[in-house]
Formats: sequence, C-alpha cells, structure tokens
Amino acid sequence: MEVYLVGGAVRDYYLKQAIKDKDWVVVGATPQQMLAQGYTQVGKDFPVFLHPNTKQEYALARHYPKNFSPNNTLIDDLKCRDLTINAMAQDQMGKLIDPFDGLNDLQQGILRHTYTDSFVDDPIRVLRTARFSARYGFEIAETTLDLMRSISQSTQFKQLTPERVWLELEKTLSTKQARRFFETLRYVGALEVLFPEIDQLFGVPQPKQHHPEIDTGEHVLMSLQQACQLTDSLLVRFAVLMHDLGKASTPPEQWPHHIAHEKRGVTLVRNFCQRFKIPKAYQKLAELTAQYHTHCHQIFSIRHPKKIYKLLKALDALRRPQHLQNFVLACEADAKGRTGFEHREYPQAQYLLEIQQGLMNLDLKPLLQQNLPQAQLVEAIMQQQLKTIKQQMSKNY
Repeated sequence: MEVYLVGGAVRDYYLKQAIKDKDWVVVGATPQQMLAQGYTQVGKDFPVFLHPNTKQEYALARHYPKNFSPNNTLIDDLKCRDLTINAMAQDQMGKLIDPFDGLNDLQQGILRHTYTDSFVDDPIRVLRTARFSARYGFEIAETTLDLMRSISQSTQFKQLTPERVWLELEKTLSTKQARRFFETLRYVGALEVLFPEIDQLFGVPQPKQHHPEIDTGEHVLMSLQQACQLTDSLLVRFAVLMHDLGKASTPPEQWPHHIAHEKRGVTLVRNFCQRFKIPKAYQKLAELTAQYHTHCHQIFSIRHPKKIYKLLKALDALRRPQHLQNFVLACEADAKGRTGFEHREYPQAQYLLEIQQGLMNLDLKPLLQQNLPQAQLVEAIMQQQLKTIKQQMSKNY
C-alpha cells in the first residue's frame, strides 16, 4: 500500500501559500484493508476514508470513469483530476510526481485540463476552472476554453444542481478577482445558460454622464471588483453583483435611462436566490441594495428627516446595525464601479452611519419612565428620532 499527498495541498505548496487541507490517495489497497487499519469510510459511491487520528481524507486510487481497484496506479488517479495544477502528487519523501507538467503550468499561470473524457464527465468543472482563474489570476489554455464552451451547451451542464452552482459562486465571491469568473463564463457561453439575468446586462446602455463605461454589464463587474477591494464580506459582494439586475428589463425605447429599475430588480433578485437556494441573509441584503441603492446615492438631496427615517427603518438599521454597514459598503462599491470614479470619496456612507449612531445613542429612558400609552410612546420616540436626524442633517459633508 502506497500513500501520496495530492491535489490542492501540493499545488499550494508550490505556490508558497498556506495549506488548509491535506488530501491523500492510497494505491494498492482495498476498502476492507482500510477499515481493518482503523479508517472510517465516509463515501458510499466514492471510497473515501478518514484517518483515525488526523481525520484527513484518504481516497482509494480511481481509474476513469469510476473504477476503484487495488490495481489502479497513481497516474490513473491523477488523470481523473480536472486541471494539471491539481494533478500533482508528492510521495512520502516529498518527491514530486507530475505526469501532466502541472508545475510548469503553475509557474506560467496557466489552467489546463488533464484528460478530455474526465474533464467533460463533470460539467461543474466549467465553473471550477473559471473560479480558479478568479482565485489565482491565471489564464485558461485555449484548448480548455474550447472544451468549456462545448460543455456549456450540453444538456448535462443545464442540469447542474442549484446547490453545486451556488457553492462555486459563493467560493468565487471570496476571491480578489471575482469578475474574471463572470468574464470567463460569458466568453464560453456559460453565463447565458446559468445566469441569464447577469448575461442580459451586457449591451444595455446607461447615461454617459453618470456612467462613462456605458455598458451595464461592465459596470456591474467594475462594481464587484470594487466590492472585492472594499470588504471581505461575501454578503456585500453578492449584493453588488445583484444590485442592477432590473436594468436588463428596461424597455429599449427608454434607454439609456432606467426608470424604476430598482423595483424590478427586487423581483429578479428574489427569483435568482430562490432558483439557486441561496441563504436568506444573502437574499435580504441583495434585495435591499437593489431597492434602495439610489436612495443612498442621493441622500444629500433628501431634506426631510422623515424620509431618512423611513429609509433606515426599511433597512432595519436600528435593530440590526450591521445591515446598514453592509448596505452602505455595497452602495459605495456601486458608486466607485464607474470609469473615472474608482477613487472618489463616498461621503454618503459616513453620513448615514453617523445618523444611525446618533439614533442608537438616544437616551429613551425618560420617555419610558412616563408610562405613556403604547401609541403615544411610539409617537414620542419617533419625534425624538426625527429631531436627532434633523440635527445630524445640519452638519456639513
């Protein structure tokens, strides 16, 4: 029985990055032998075992498509892996086994598939390859792009489960160059298949004086890139990705203006989230951002305290302060996601956060001690809040 370190741990070792998880391949063993040594089996269709002490995963060597036998070699197993940079292994002495020249691709910054049949067998690899491009900033080999393009038109690709798609999308949002993921999917025709709401934004114009980049799809990717620089919050990054979906449904005769795109966008965001079974926390912020991002941009033109009060209530900014912090970050990314606006200040964010802080610092004990009827108490608290907002509005920004 031979044991090899494989996959991401080897790749990240040569990238000089922190190794989070270690996966191992076992050659020349049967499930019975693994169990006899104290390993715990965790895979039914795929024989994966947990080490009795480290709890790291040990998988029996496979042979395409899903044949497991003690006769399978390490090369058989590595051939089943998606990309050459993920198809390297180390023996127990640390010696590199690299049958597909993955180290050279790693050094050259190239993503290349290992074996055509294996790559095609699982269409999620289209998304996974695009995600690796976003994660590492690597280029994708033309032959691999051709293969991804072919897979994207397959029935199997269209039938990917929502959970698998969302997992790849969520992982992509954690990368620093997330826009590359969507650019790649669009290039190979996968964006229009899986995410038509995003794909349809491309080619939709916006007013040049506010959006020198003009194209809405480009603006959304620019905003997403800004969000990746502003915050590590995946909630914010997702909200920014979703914020302008309503512009794709603007009648062309109204272009480049997008009247009421905010309201239309909320419905599209909700449908998108339900389709991919996206967690409610993501959906909530994305819907709020779609509906109210223009309110935030125009906040200095709102001169009535009650309108700001209603906005903060809609955002649930007093009960859940983090909601407003995430919301203004998303709005800032939107504002900076425009050609020539990337480095401009966004004082609207600080303005709203200071109003929020003023309201949270209000001492309501004197009112509560008066034992007012419920309706009067609610009205009295609101008047105090409106007075505080008015005081904050008088400051210069």
